[in-house]
Amino acid sequence: MSRDKSARKDDTFERSAFTFDHEDDSYICPGGKRLRPSNRNFKTPRPLANADGFIRYRASQKDCQGCELKQRCTPKMPARKIMRSIHEGARDMARDIANTEAYLVSRRQRKKVEMLFAHLKRILKLDRLRLRGPNGAKDEFHLAAAAQNLRKLAKMQPMPGLAPA
Repeated sequence: MSRDKSARKDDTFERSAFTFDHEDDSYICPGGKRLRPSNRNFKTPRPLANADGFIRYRASQKDCQGCELKQRCTPKMPARKIMRSIHEGARDMARDIANTEAYLVSRRQRKKVEMLFAHLKRILKLDRLRLRGPNGAKDEFHLAAAAQNLRKLAKMQPMPGLAPA
């Protein structure tokens, strides 16, 4: 999983201070100027994304020189550059979903299930599947879940015919 590294430690504007314009394929800086993936036309068109999967959006050096926010934006460079992953649209969607109430409920429910699977792996030593294929794995997990449920029931109700200790 890739972590979000857009936060800055030098007290300059973070990437979140810049708004992305989907229609124009550009970022708008806090000063109102545009950062574009290419500020000039080449004879042979160049790919937008580099081999690393990032598109570099650059401000015009002329725009940055006359800006009153230059010290907060890019004090050590002539112009601002923002890197955007080619997968940033999906990341934005995931960030939006992660802020919903339904996601928080789902996360709590998944955590309960994951705790049960951790118990299966650690306590019941079900760390490796022995039945092959997806159906075998499904059967093995059903058997393990049934065993786990029986253990829970045994703790809740005393066995009939046995005297309480």
